[in-house]
Amino acid sequence: MSEEKSDSSIDRETGLILLVVCGGLFITLLVTFFSGNSNSIAPGPRAADFKGSQRPKSTGVANPKVSLANVPLATGDEPIQKLFIQSGCAACHTIPGILAANGREGPRLILGVDGPKRLEDPNYHGTATTVREYIMESILTPGAYVVEGYPDRVMPRWYGKRLSAAALDKIIAYLERVTDS
Repeated sequence: MSEEKSDSSIDRETGLILLVVCGGLFITLLVTFFSGNSNSIAPGPRAADFKGSQRPKSTGVANPKVSLANVPLATGDEPIQKLFIQSGCAACHTIPGILAANGREGPRLILGVDGPKRLEDPNYHGTATTVREYIMESILTPGAYVVEGYPDRVMPRWYGKRLSAAALDKIIAYLERVTDS
């Protein structure tokens, strides 16, 4: 029986070592790929790889660095359920009609009802005049109005940089119709 125990512990140790090594390799590849390191795994073509007229012409525009900060959270092509989850809204907000949106960090989003009330609230200091503008402002400039009972600075301030215009439009269109509590 002690032989079985030792074989199983060796297998477990080997598995853990492989897991750590593979995880380290994976992280190294990710860091290398996203850091813009010139020694990356898959370097681009070199000048010597092109002959005469085959060499691509420069457009004068530098290639932007590949960065997770440049990757949109959502494109707007996603189904509405996936859009709210992928964008992170469902993690903090409860949104009627969105199955996974049961968050408690942010207010319940029934903006077809609450939007007009918030625009009339004396504590509202934004520039929106319609519910649609209010929702957009709440996503892009969350500090313009903080719902009573919720802390300021919880809503990320970078959504404007990470949501495509189509995703933002789709989110707003959905939220301005939500009237079910």
